[in-house]
Amino acid sequence: MSGQKITALVTGASSGLGAEFCRQLAARCDVIIAVARRGERLLALAEELAGTVEMHCLEADLQSIEGVARTMEAIRQQGPVTILVNNAGFGALGHFDTLPIEGQRAMINLHIDTSVTLCRAAIPFMRECGGGSIINVSSLASFVSGEGRAVYGASKVFLNYYSQALQVELAGSGIEVQALCPGFTRTEFHDGMTKETFDPDRVPPQFWMTSEDVVSASLEALGSGQVLVVPSEASREVARRGLQQQLDSLQ
Repeated sequence: MSGQKITALVTGASSGLGAEFCRQLAARCDVIIAVARRGERLLALAEELAGTVEMHCLEADLQSIEGVARTMEAIRQQGPVTILVNNAGFGALGHFDTLPIEGQRAMINLHIDTSVTLCRAAIPFMRECGGGSIINVSSLASFVSGEGRAVYGASKVFLNYYSQALQVELAGSGIEVQALCPGFTRTEFHDGMTKETFDPDRVPPQFWMTSEDVVSASLEALGSGQVLVVPSEASREVARRGLQQQLDSLQ
């Protein structure tokens, strides 16, 4: 990849982990393509990072066919993409049979279909360039089945399996795949949830992380060969217990 510009594409880049990925990747990249629905947030981030990295802001709704198509076109026109961060996503707590099906289908589309589509668009260019990195933002919820997050958790389980299988398929290509599985992170992610469905005060302090720490752990793990990255010891213990419960259920 010598002589090539290092270009990152980050979805859900207007806030939280996505914005923090842009901040921390700015020192590693020549170009960042930041994708999100909130264009004014992207412009503010671009102003913040001006002089550090060349940044292209793409206002697009990745829950729409048009938004995904425009992002794929950005990969072709402004790439090749060296680092792809599939971060766009949302959560909804509640029993599956009481939540609107439209929201559940939208979650599946965004977490799974969009991530797979963008990976498929980026990988051929990465192969031609001799390598690259893909980070699919999953969740600690992928290890622990729980009431009220049936579709959310299941969509993140898909990302884990998909990332692991994709890494096996891409062995020897120079492309590395990571499924980042953060636990509770202090971002806007929980803002739309009421205290009836989620009370942050009930979460022990050791389980909370900042977006800076989560992204730092993700980027530090690149090159290690580790696909599933759970960025805190407290969360790793929860993941181990969840996996053990799954194993126990097979007996």
